[in-house]
Amino acid sequence: MKKILYLTNLYYVAKGRNYYDEDLYITEKLKDHFDVVLCHPQNAEAFEDYVDLIVFRNTGGVNSFKEVYDNFKQRVTNKKLNIFNDFVGKADMCGKDYLLELDKIGYPVIPTIDNKNDLQLLPNCDKFVIKPKDGCDSIGLEFLTKEELLKRDLDDGLMLIQPAIDFKYELSFYFINDQFQYAMYAPNKEERWRLEKYEPTAKEIEFAKKFINWNDIKKGIQRVDACKTKEDELLLVELEDLNPYLSILELDDDTRDNFINNLIVQLNKA
Repeated sequence: MKKILYLTNLYYVAKGRNYYDEDLYITEKLKDHFDVVLCHPQNAEAFEDYVDLIVFRNTGGVNSFKEVYDNFKQRVTNKKLNIFNDFVGKADMCGKDYLLELDKIGYPVIPTIDNKNDLQLLPNCDKFVIKPKDGCDSIGLEFLTKEELLKRDLDDGLMLIQPAIDFKYELSFYFINDQFQYAMYAPNKEERWRLEKYEPTAKEIEFAKKFINWNDIKKGIQRVDACKTKEDELLLVELEDLNPYLSILELDDDTRDNFINNLIVQLNKA
């Protein structure tokens, strides 16, 4: 059987989510088709040369092991390691500057700036969201009034500034390579981590596919996170192209089995 090095952090803690449950479930399914080794990225180097494919999964925020991650990326390039996801994405794996770029070129994203001097480019509102460009899992995210925002020193370009959108709910679209798999949403805005299966329209899938097509990833799992406004407009919140949590245990059996089967096919191809 082909050998897979599955990189994860079974001890990563996130609000409302047991990352380890998801990866233990997936690897339990993969073991019947591959020889699978699990380890944290900090231990990856000892195994990299002896496997057919490296799968980068629920490692949590890479800032907690930035030097290890940067060294790993360098080895991927230098040694041409075979990795899933491809490390060629332009979205979250590179920080969140892409939201500024997508906004400027007219994609349907939440209006975004990174300097208070550009505040006139945002819709006029009383409340704003700020979040670190290298953040994850809502770490560092704050809601500020306009007065509070103007008092903050945010001119170093390290934080994104967005209007606080009054949305109906958030929803996520999950893809393997460029193929849509399923969608989920959070009906309760106060419990963003409690997701349920969502049946998207063709137009909504087309919305998500725009961002998948924009990104450069040819092999890997991506998650397009969006919000549905009160006007029924979809706006991108983020494109997670490094290690998206899949909420796979919250899926119905048929959808989950279909996803795993498609994943096995693509891992074999990769």
